[in-house]
Amino acid sequence: MLYVATAAASALTALCCAAAVLWRLRARRAVDTEATRTILRTAALAATDLRKGLSRDSARLAVRHLRALVGGRAVALVDTESLLAWSGPDAGHAAASMEFAAASLRDARPHVDDRLDCAVPGCPVRAVITVPLVVDGTVVGALLVFTEFATASLVDAATELAHWASGQLELAELAETRARLADVKLRALRLQISPHFVYNCLTTIASFVRTDPVRARGLLLDFADFARYSFRGARNLTTLDEELRAIDHYLALERARFGDRLRLTVRVAPEVLNVEVPFLCLQPLVENAVRHGLEGRPGGGSISVIARDAGAEARISVEDDGAGIAPDHVSAILAGRAAGSDGIGLANVDERMRAMFGDAYGLVVETERDAGTKVNLRIPKFRHGGH
Repeated sequence: MLYVATAAASALTALCCAAAVLWRLRARRAVDTEATRTILRTAALAATDLRKGLSRDSARLAVRHLRALVGGRAVALVDTESLLAWSGPDAGHAAASMEFAAASLRDARPHVDDRLDCAVPGCPVRAVITVPLVVDGTVVGALLVFTEFATASLVDAATELAHWASGQLELAELAETRARLADVKLRALRLQISPHFVYNCLTTIASFVRTDPVRARGLLLDFADFARYSFRGARNLTTLDEELRAIDHYLALERARFGDRLRLTVRVAPEVLNVEVPFLCLQPLVENAVRHGLEGRPGGGSISVIARDAGAEARISVEDDGAGIAPDHVSAILAGRAAGSDGIGLANVDERMRAMFGDAYGLVVETERDAGTKVNLRIPKFRHGGH
């Protein structure tokens, strides 16, 4: 779970940096309460754009807000190769932005050039303050503030604003990393499903080929539908309705295997059927419930899948009345310390939930030896953006 800890630390650092920068900008400009609200609103707009990453489109939207925050005659954003966006009167300085930014891009330090010559009559710009934008220790671009006089307070404000912008870009990088992690975990889960599940399914279907060919055909169609769903295109999200349909095909195969020993309860509130959930987030939990709830128990066991509406969230639980798991072992599984393949599906779903929705949305497991297991998921109904 080192990644999760690093993600939380990065987010906290960025938020603290934002608060400090905005407070100092407020203090230096000696603004009143209403102006403070304006600064905060402007910063929020800039943050929204910067958290899309450093590109021409995001820079074009963010640069005017950054100019309003720092108060320069003109502001530019560059990456390591070219000018991305400019805000303010263009007296020919925009074309030289990369030349001005070269030193900061090279040595990752702020620079001030206060001897600019301008061929345009009446142009007030005589200085440029350049501050690098740094993400995870790497210079990815620079913020340039063009002004009449490069006062010490303006240099300080530009430097703090660039640090704040770097924090927003780092959050954008973190979001992209989370999305890549979710993709990797999904591919790993598919690989984990295939050998274990396919063998059991084909063995079960083969047992009906001679005795009940009609049922064998139906099970083969269930297997085909579930396999088609599991190995379809790389989508990280699906609807709860689609996920439950896939589980129905999966459980049809397990019922053929266990017969009356498998007792199932499914209760789903209609309001949450269209909620987007991580692809293949429930099947590993149901499979885990089958393994721990039925296998090795002559009398079989019960499994319940319940999904309910909880305002801004959908609350889903998968519960069995089987052998249970020692709480210490569950902690080891979720922390990635468990030996062998036991609990791979549980850990996989937990990590993908955190990667997609944030650390607060990891799995909550209630279990004890000989007391069954209940796995709880919280799914936010509404999300900005998506994966």
